[in-house]
Amino acid sequence: MKERAILVVEDDENDRLLIRRTLAKSGITNPRRFVKSGEAAISYLEAVGGFLDAKKHPLPALVLLDLKLPGIDGFDVLRRIRANPNLSNLRVVVLTTSERIRDAQQAYRLGANSFLVKPLEFENIRAFFEMIEAQIWSKEPAVALLGNPPRTRPVTVGEAQKDRGARKSEDATIV
Repeated sequence: MKERAILVVEDDENDRLLIRRTLAKSGITNPRRFVKSGEAAISYLEAVGGFLDAKKHPLPALVLLDLKLPGIDGFDVLRRIRANPNLSNLRVVVLTTSERIRDAQQAYRLGANSFLVKPLEFENIRAFFEMIEAQIWSKEPAVALLGNPPRTRPVTVGEAQKDRGARKSEDATIV
């Protein structure tokens, strides 16, 4: 079975580079797709426009979503994901520079599975991506509890590693 992709929605080139390097160093081999705007994220997820080819643009297992995006912001992307029955179970981790508690609360109300403030501390980056890997390989649906912080069954890194073999990752940036 081919690994499912990770969609990274991030407009800052430096943050995209950090995410690429950290995923690679953490041994997460899932293919990665990068888009730079909320509009591109929605088009990708809804398979419209230049994203019709499911082989080139597969539905991801996980979305890493920045809130502060040009045009349609991360909150609106999250609303669209949760409103779409074909996407509503998608795991969404918000990665943002915003430290405002209101932003975290709103992200959780809209259905984010997790909310993390950038820049991630170096010591915590590997643990964070191990958690992401465990989320990707979890067999349970990623239904967020709207209105409350989501709770999902913890999946250990050992379980995740047992479910996957060592594979080389595929990485693509999409404008």
